[in-house]
Parts: sequence; C-alpha cells; structure tokens
Amino acid sequence: MLFLNPLLLWGLLAAAVPIVIHLINKRRHKTIQWAAMQFLLKATRESRGKKKLRHILILTCRALAIAALAFAAARPIVSGLIGWGGGSIDTVVLLLDRSASMESKPGDGLNPRRQIVLEKVRDAMTSLGASRLVLIDSASGNPQEIPSPDTLADLSSTAPTDTAADFPTLLSRAAEFLADTSGRSEVWLASDLQASNWHPEDERWAAARASLAALPQNPAIRVLSLTGQSAPNTAIRLLGSRRSGDEMLLDIEILRAAEARGTATLPLTTNLNGTRTTENLTLPGQSFRFQKRISLPTGSATGSGWLSIPADGNSRDNSTFFAYGPARPIKSVVLAPAGEAADYLALAAAPPGFENQTVERIDPANAASINTGDLAAILWAAPLPSGPTDEMINRFLTSGGQVIFFPPAITSDAAFLDLKWANPSEAPAGKFFILKDWNHSDGPLRDGLDGTPIPAERLRAIRRQIPLGDATPLARWEDGEPFITRHIVDQGTAWFVGSLPDYTWSNLGDADVLLPTVQRTISAGAGRFDASYLTTVGTEIAQPLPGETRTRIDDYGSPDPANAAYEAGIFRLGERLLAVNRPAQEDNPEIIAREQLDQALEGTKYTLLDQAGQANDPSLSRDVWRAFLIAVLFFLISEAMLCLPKKSHPQVLPKKAVA
Repeated sequence: MLFLNPLLLWGLLAAAVPIVIHLINKRRHKTIQWAAMQFLLKATRESRGKKKLRHILILTCRALAIAALAFAAARPIVSGLIGWGGGSIDTVVLLLDRSASMESKPGDGLNPRRQIVLEKVRDAMTSLGASRLVLIDSASGNPQEIPSPDTLADLSSTAPTDTAADFPTLLSRAAEFLADTSGRSEVWLASDLQASNWHPEDERWAAARASLAALPQNPAIRVLSLTGQSAPNTAIRLLGSRRSGDEMLLDIEILRAAEARGTATLPLTTNLNGTRTTENLTLPGQSFRFQKRISLPTGSATGSGWLSIPADGNSRDNSTFFAYGPARPIKSVVLAPAGEAADYLALAAAPPGFENQTVERIDPANAASINTGDLAAILWAAPLPSGPTDEMINRFLTSGGQVIFFPPAITSDAAFLDLKWANPSEAPAGKFFILKDWNHSDGPLRDGLDGTPIPAERLRAIRRQIPLGDATPLARWEDGEPFITRHIVDQGTAWFVGSLPDYTWSNLGDADVLLPTVQRTISAGAGRFDASYLTTVGTEIAQPLPGETRTRIDDYGSPDPANAAYEAGIFRLGERLLAVNRPAQEDNPEIIAREQLDQALEGTKYTLLDQAGQANDPSLSRDVWRAFLIAVLFFLISEAMLCLPKKSHPQVLPKKAVA
C-alpha cells in the first residue's frame, strides 16, 4: 500500500484521544467503601462484565473511526505493481519490451500486449500523482523522461517494432540512470517473458545485479508479466534466400500456434518488384517448411519483394522480405591430389544440371595460389593448412566462406584452429564403420524442407580418420566417434568429415551423404554474396554508413518513419539495397520459467505481477480512500448503536395471595 499524502498519517495519533479521555475520567472518581452499597454491588456484579465489554467496544470504535479517517486523508493506493510501504515514489523507471512478440494479442484478440501494459502503467502513474516516469525502451535503450503518463501510448518510443529485446542490458541501463538519481525509486520491467529476450543464463545478469546493489538506495524491482493465452496466430519467416540464374530460391517456414490441430489452408501473397500473386498453401501441421522458386524478369539485375499471410493474433510476424543482386556463378575449389577422391569431390561440387556452379582442382603444393575472393567453398583433402595458407583460410572463413576438410589419408600432426586428425584406422576384417546417429535438424545431413531424411544410414567405411579438438559433432559412427564436426569462425564454418570418397576408404562417393553435404555447404558459402542484400533488424549492416540516408521502398503495411531503424522492410541505404527482417528468435514462443526468473533477479527481492495480459484483469493500482471513509461510517454507526440505552422491562409484581 502506498500513500500519496503520507504526512497526514500523523493524524493516526488522534486515535489515542478517546483512550486518553477515558483514562483521565477514570482518575476523577474516588472510591469510598460504604457498607450500605455492598448489597447493591452484589446484585449488579453479574451484569458488570457485559457493561465493561460494551464500554471497551465503544472506545475501540471511536479510536478506529479516527484512524480510518486519517488513512483516508493520506490517500492510500493498493497495487500489485506498486508494492507496499509508506512514503511516495519519486522515480519510476519503466523498462518496456517493444519486441515483435509483444504485438501478440491475448485470448480476446483485441489489443496487443504492448498496448495493454501502456494503458495499465498510465493508470498506475496517474494514481501516483507527481512521481517522475522515465522510459527505457528495448529498441533504443535510451532513457527518456515522460512529462505526462497520458502521452505514453502516443510516443514513437513506445510504438511497435520488429526488434528483439535484451533485458540484462536494459536493467544495467536502468542502474546507470539511477546512479545519478536521488529519492525513492522503482524499476518496472514490462515484458511477455519470452526466454530469448531475457537470456536467463547470461553472465551479464550478475553485472546488472551488482550495479543495482551499488546504488545508494536500492530500487524496488517489479516484473509486469504479460503472459497467458494468446489469440490464434500464424507466422512466416525467411530461412534463406539466394539467386540462381533467373530465379530466386526462398527457403520459407510457416509456424502455427501450438494449439493448432490438423491441416489448414492459408493464402500466401508474393510481391516481386510491385507485382503481386496469391496462392493457397496447405499446412499439414504446426511447422511447414518449403522452398519457393520465383522467376525473375529477364535482364533483372537487382530487385526486391515480400511474402505475406493474412493478419491474425500478431501483426508483426505476417510478412518477410527479400532482395537480390546480379546473377553470379558459384565457384568452388577442390584442393586434393589427383585421384578418385578428388574426382568425386569435384563431381559433388558441380554435378550435371547445375550450370551456374563451377569447380577447379588445385594441387596441395599450390594451395597458396588460391584466390578466395569469389569462392563459395573449399573442399580440402590434404594435410591441414599452415603458415601463410593458414592465414588465408582464416580470412576466408571470417568473411563467410565454407571449408570442408577431408582426411589427408596419412598420419599428420598438423593442426588448424586447434583441430587435427587422429591416425587413420581400419575396421576389423569383414566389418564396416557404420553411421548410426546424425542431427536431423541442423548441419549438412539435416532433413529436407519437406521433412524427408537423408539416407545416411547407407554409409559404410572400412577406413576412417577421426577429427579431434573443440568442435561440435553433428554425425557419429556406430561406436560414438565423430564423423562430421563443425567449428564456426566468425561468419564462416570449418567442417571436418571423417572419411574419403574413395572406395578403398568408404562408399561416400555414392552421393547419399557426400552430395547433400557438399551442396548445402556450397549454398551456405554462396550466401555470403547474397548476405549483402539480406539482414536482420538491429544488426550493424542494417545501419546507414556515413553519408547514407535510409529510405523504405516497399509498399507493405503502414511504415512508421520515426521507427524506420526498428522496422522490417525493403530499404535503400545510399547505393545499397537491403531486405531487413525481424530476428528469428522472436518466433520462438518459449517463456522463461519462474526458476530462471528467480536466478536472473537473484537478490533483488523482486515482485511479480502475473497474468496482466488478461482482458479481465484489474488495473495495476486503485485508489482506496473511499473504502476507509466507509469504514469511518461503519465504526461511528457501531459506536452509536452501542451507546443506545438498554431497553427497560416493566417489573411484574406477584399477585397478593387471597385468604
């Protein structure tokens, strides 16, 4: 409970006045023993206890009526968000989640969660009176003083965005601001508690808590949770895009709410350079991945477009954007000695029918002559690079290139990125090394967009070399040893495959495993050229360079110029054409668990106002002085009723006996 006029609580001392008067009056009478009165006292002794109790009740009602009047004059407020305790709040710092997921609507489907919390905070701040409100929104991260809570919902800094939120950073920003602020303060964290925005395991939480603890006066922490059931929603997102000749290849995923059951038909609108087409998609389940091919106009060098689905429970996840540049061939290099392995690798890198893909074999002795500027991938079947070649491959990986390392087929102590090969080993006579386990959702052996698995179980090897070092295994042999491992270097990836496409080693050349591994790796490497046309809201590449101006050129939705830096869309930044989409984590519905929230805010003694996103929830605060006035009236009426004289009954005399 909070009091807007806490000085008037001194009026509670007046509640002692009836008690003081009673004690003074009690001392005015002197008791004198009188024998003639003993008989009367004995007659009334049985009713004295009831009279004493009635006098105590009258005195209590008088004192409570005065106390309730003092409480009413102090203007009490009861709130789940505003905490308990006397005194007023000088400063409220509101950490507002403006991420794309906050535009989801509760079960009633009326207003998004962001709008609901703004209305509730406005009402709470109005009740607080003269408290100072400072907003730190998740998009800009900058403190902004709000002159009036009535304007909160009309500010550009509270409008919807396509960004993600970062609450460890927001809490640190709040601590930095409060370091120069005096008086009693509170920090309100308004969020849908999406786990990807809270990062509960992040080490930055410790730094944020330490910053709060170092403040002269620790602020109260209130978490306004906007969880609860959501309105039905379907999201569309772009997993990847690349130009192949006169076509755009778009990897698309449609996500339905967890409550969705059965199949559904969904209209998909495609806009390419201003031309729109619509088709119906049949969604077999909660997640549907597919590749969409879009024919480009003849001679089209650059262009852009978007795909959209109908509006539903969240208006920020119904579209995705793409852009493209001039067509360019996809080049790869096979660095291996001449032989069967090199031939199969070259065939996998540029199979028949892939006219836009070319490959060149280079002898390991000439590795330093590789020009990586226009390469998508390098297939390396030789001892690991060293010296100047090591530096060249590192630069290639850093810029987004892909390298697949195959065994050198010899014992070697060479290491690259602290990774190396074990000695070659052979399977027992009459037996094979069999691939038993591989990642079906990640890596080069992942299932197809339609869910079709790679037949990797057909792989048989009689010889292998196991990759050693700090890398992530994505496929394992039957005995648990790694077959494919991954090591990420900045924007690129180094892959290690534990056998050769040589029939003296394995049947890897049969293409069941080799072809998808090589083609998916080359596709990822070619994406570094298309990456200059595709990015995510909030990334560095989405920011204008010195001298550039940002102009949105698509015709989807109703863009907000004041929030252009925080919206998805097609933008021209100087000479650059850029498709900007919301972060992928915003499509992850996972909510942070209470235990994780306790861990993140450990030691802050925070309070949680839960289920605030429900339409029938009460306000965050309510003025209750009227209730205390009613209590005054109740106590005065009770006191008056107790003071009423006791009704006397006529004495009935016994009849005189008749002689």
